[in-house]
Amino acid sequence: MPVTLADIRSARRRIAGGVVVTSCVESIPLSGITAARIFCKLDNHQRTGSFKERGARNALLRLNAAQKKRGVIAASAGNHAAALAYHGLLLGIPVTVVMPDYAPLIKVSTCKKLGAHVLVRGRDFAEARAEADTLGAAGDLAYIHGFDAPDIIAGQGTLGLEVLEQVPDADAIICPVGGGGLLAGVALAVKSVRPRVKVIGVESTATGNFTAALRAGKPVNVPRRPTLADGLATLTVGANAFALARRRVDQVVKVSEDWIALAILRLAELEKTVVEGAGAAPLAAMMAGLLPKLHGRKVVLVIGGGNIDPAILSRVIERGLVCDGRMTRFRVTISDRPGGLAALARVIAESGASFKDIEHDRAFSGPDVHAVDAVCTLETRDRAHIRDLHRALRQNGFPVRIAH
Repeated sequence: MPVTLADIRSARRRIAGGVVVTSCVESIPLSGITAARIFCKLDNHQRTGSFKERGARNALLRLNAAQKKRGVIAASAGNHAAALAYHGLLLGIPVTVVMPDYAPLIKVSTCKKLGAHVLVRGRDFAEARAEADTLGAAGDLAYIHGFDAPDIIAGQGTLGLEVLEQVPDADAIICPVGGGGLLAGVALAVKSVRPRVKVIGVESTATGNFTAALRAGKPVNVPRRPTLADGLATLTVGANAFALARRRVDQVVKVSEDWIALAILRLAELEKTVVEGAGAAPLAAMMAGLLPKLHGRKVVLVIGGGNIDPAILSRVIERGLVCDGRMTRFRVTISDRPGGLAALARVIAESGASFKDIEHDRAFSGPDVHAVDAVCTLETRDRAHIRDLHRALRQNGFPVRIAH
């Protein structure tokens, strides 16, 4: 069943009052680092932390009475599962979710707290989906696809209608893309109402579902690789989503994991908002210089989710600091006699860097028993500061070796 603009407008009326109309605010600091006029559509401010609530509520409300009583089932890495669990709870509809074993713990626990029956099964989305299909058939439960069901796509498209009202003179909207439901819904809404607005999709270099489908002319499976943007790791784009989006999307770009980590850091520092990897991907694309034609333009970034696992948030931020040149690590040989460490510390202090950690390695420091390797982790200002520090160390007899 094809999705139309009328479906999206109907979905908007249907979910009104049950889903937050999130703000779309201009960001002066993000504009400053991207050379564009940036607005952030903050769907990480939904109750369960992602845009997925739009489609989930719309799909649940579209069920017939018998289906609502029996309940629904879905396979999801997290955000779709949480959205179904929350709105199922509000609407009195039983929800079962099957999550692959890489699903972040915060998303598993959130679904359980919201009353869903949660099963962690399968190494990837395909295996989780197979388990959900088996259970759904046995219990006669309605399966709600997280990114390819027409009602889901129509619900996600309501975000596009909101953006057009909130930033009526926007030049471009940048969306993360995994399974393609959000991109398809937004592209359909935006191009139907204001076709001049550019719609751009962003993938991680570790996912690439949409670009793979574009090359093949149809959805294809992409092997799962580790990624900060777990919300994009769906293995394939949806068939309905691809059919809707392929001729409406102006461009799709792929951004590296390092840029995603740095974008998570920038959003925390400059916008005081916590986002997951998929939610940071649009900003990452702008920061990486992948969209130079948008310089000076009004650009809306879809911040689609904020459900990053607290257990890995600090690691992601540290990775962002490394990418930003604000933390560095190196190995240097110093004298193991009194004053050796003090001499090294003096050079580092004079350079303006600050020790974060230091470890002495005597076992692998070479044949000189009167020398020791110091593995130093330092806080620095930027990459230029690191280069100046390395130069000062070499000039003072401390040749630097990069430590990993």
